[in-house]
Amino acid sequence: MTTATSNGQQSHDEITIEPATGDTGNAPKTRPNAFTELMSAAKKPKPTAEDVAPSSSLEKAKNAITGWDPRNGLGAYLDRPETNPEGRIVEFDDDFVVIRDKFPKASVHLLLIPRKPEYYHQHPLHAFSEDAAFLAQVRERVQHVKRLAASELRRQFGLLSASDAPYQAALEDLMSSPSPPTPKQEAAMPSGRDWSSDIVAGLHTHPSMNHLHVHIFSRDMHSACMKHKKHYLSFNSTFLVQMDEFPLEKGSERFAPGNWHTWDMKCWRCGKNFGNKFAKLKLHIEEEFEAWKKE
Repeated sequence: MTTATSNGQQSHDEITIEPATGDTGNAPKTRPNAFTELMSAAKKPKPTAEDVAPSSSLEKAKNAITGWDPRNGLGAYLDRPETNPEGRIVEFDDDFVVIRDKFPKASVHLLLIPRKPEYYHQHPLHAFSEDAAFLAQVRERVQHVKRLAASELRRQFGLLSASDAPYQAALEDLMSSPSPPTPKQEAAMPSGRDWSSDIVAGLHTHPSMNHLHVHIFSRDMHSACMKHKKHYLSFNSTFLVQMDEFPLEKGSERFAPGNWHTWDMKCWRCGKNFGNKFAKLKLHIEEEFEAWKKE
């Protein structure tokens, strides 16, 4: 696994993000600085197909003339990830690329994209329900990326979290020591807050982009890109099929969610029903976010 840096260069350094908390198996390792730079990078992007479809006849005509389908936008990250297009690559190897979502719907929002062409345009619900070997491979990598996402949540909010205080205090003592930390000292670190419990991994029943991809995101829904009801429901309803739900049974109703965009919106944290009132939900989510990060 190679980790991209924000200037487009690549690194093969095997340095973990934080002291190990368990066996990572064959999961690739990541440079902390690279991930931090990538997660906190960057300029506000201009909308593309991931956020909005072409809105004018002129745009549609240009796409028709050039043969460009905006829904193929994720392909830009697969052919030559070593060039770190748009500075969004977190890591990659021969099998997968991990990128920061261009229009994140939460504080941390990553995409795991298989690189093998035979998986590009498979419907994810069918692929993960019918190909057990592929599902097992993706699940293993998802666990690794969830650990990355949890580490990034801790980096962003650890100092604000009451339940993470024991870990943060021990980490400060360890880092202020004149000697490098030993494996024994790292293993003795208090666990602190379980940030991994705030990470969700799943796929949309009807993905907005053509290339098969898995969303791995923090459940806080705190983002300027969370703009309307469909955005919220697509990550907070059964329209999102989570990785632990696979394989789906043949003929499962999950393959056809119906008029999902008409469903009521409920707060991800307290369960309060906001019906169709997105503006009120958005204000409520901001209040919940402030409370959640201090837990």
